[in-house]
Amino acid sequence: MSSDRIIFSRPFRARQELANLEAVLNSDHSHGDGAFTASATAKIKAITEAPHALLTTSCTSALEMAGLLLELGPDDEVIVPSFAFTSTATSMALRGVTCVFADIDLATGNLDPASVAAALTPRTKAVVVIHYGGVAAEMAELLALADTHGFAIIEDNAHGLGGRWRGRPLGTIGTLGTLSFHDTKNVHCGEGGALLLTDEILMARAEIIREKGTDRARFLRGAVDKYSWQDIGSSYLPSELNAAVLDAQLAAFDVIQAGRHRVWDGYASALPDWAARNDVRLMTVPDDREHTAHLYFLRTPTEARRDDLISHLGSLGISAPFHYVPLDSSPAGFKLGRTPNPCVRSAEFSGTVVRLPLWPDLSDAQVARVVDAVTAFTV
Repeated sequence: MSSDRIIFSRPFRARQELANLEAVLNSDHSHGDGAFTASATAKIKAITEAPHALLTTSCTSALEMAGLLLELGPDDEVIVPSFAFTSTATSMALRGVTCVFADIDLATGNLDPASVAAALTPRTKAVVVIHYGGVAAEMAELLALADTHGFAIIEDNAHGLGGRWRGRPLGTIGTLGTLSFHDTKNVHCGEGGALLLTDEILMARAEIIREKGTDRARFLRGAVDKYSWQDIGSSYLPSELNAAVLDAQLAAFDVIQAGRHRVWDGYASALPDWAARNDVRLMTVPDDREHTAHLYFLRTPTEARRDDLISHLGSLGISAPFHYVPLDSSPAGFKLGRTPNPCVRSAEFSGTVVRLPLWPDLSDAQVARVVDAVTAFTV
């Protein structure tokens, strides 16, 4: 095995990170809502075209805030994709709601609108939509369902900063949107997130919820002469140290994305012939969507061959993991949710998906090595 192991993901290092951190450490302001919080927030709003954005400690925190803003409670149901990270569901379950698991589209890994329609009840108050891999879900159908049945759409856009659906930025299409800046994401600050809002009333309350239930944000703007407890809330505001790293990352957004798309395009151009010979399904992007090159996946015909491919790549020094275990089959899923119809496609996708190494500084030679290793395997 080559000693030059190709890891699955490596956090990007932006040029200004250390200088930004030094500036914070030399200041009298390392808690949140300082100059770097303001600068990073402005950059996020420029990328997403969102009228409002609030930095949070994580995407999970942003999802929890969404649940608070929508006043979700024990009498409500929230539909979530079964093929998702746990935060998508647990952030809703914290409000006491019943998580209702819906199935996905095998082509994209995204929520299937028909499965959502079949899961609707009079108690449905929201649907959480993931844009898997930074490729937009079928938003036209989901928006039509929301209009007809009156539920809110929460976009879990952890993978999709900079992605678009029919020209519209992901995270701004539904009622609320969330972002992740975990170090596995395209842009990161170790741990972090953001909440995107288009509604002025929700924004005013979100500021209070994020600041432990106080109107401190208004106080800092000089709108009130003191701040006090106004509402429920929690400590969802990240430190200025996290914001300093995030601001440097966002300044390098175009560089990061160019590097990731170079790798993604390398896989997409090199693997189709091999895939066709071996009955492998490759990641695709519909024509009306702009993706973020967050990940590149392929799906093998069976779970056994998927495991064999992962082992084959591992023996050649290449890390290529699978992804989520379906939520409807998890212990917490049985306890905190229900599944009105079997999520068979989520199970199939989970059992056959492989993600290839993808980070912006992956060299062309390393991409070629991954391609050679994949195409040497006969499914």
